[in-house]
Amino acid sequence: MGKAMKRNWLITLALVSIALPVSAEETRCGWLHNPTPGNWLLRDRDNNWIISRQGGYQAEGTDNIPNFNAQEYVKTNRLYGYGCACLDVETDSNTGKILTIQSGEILPLNACRTDPDLPQF
Repeated sequence: MGKAMKRNWLITLALVSIALPVSAEETRCGWLHNPTPGNWLLRDRDNNWIISRQGGYQAEGTDNIPNFNAQEYVKTNRLYGYGCACLDVETDSNTGKILTIQSGEILPLNACRTDPDLPQF
């Protein structure tokens, strides 16, 4: 392969990779917030990740969001509120969205409250 052809191939590869969403499977831990019906987000040290918006976007696997018990949940709006959790997810860093949720685990509120890297409620 000649230098010009190799350069053109690398430029094409770079342009294609820029157009593709940047996603990764990872465990993300932080504040799992359900402020109102149909609205969910995960607030971790890196982002406010959108899980769902009422009447709009919804990540796959939202039924895998774990249920909070009363001791580890702060109500802010009747039945709605927030708690501390870890979710195994696939994210899109370009859009700030969680694409899929494989599983999740509830953590004690104190785990998020004492984490200096997390924003506080």
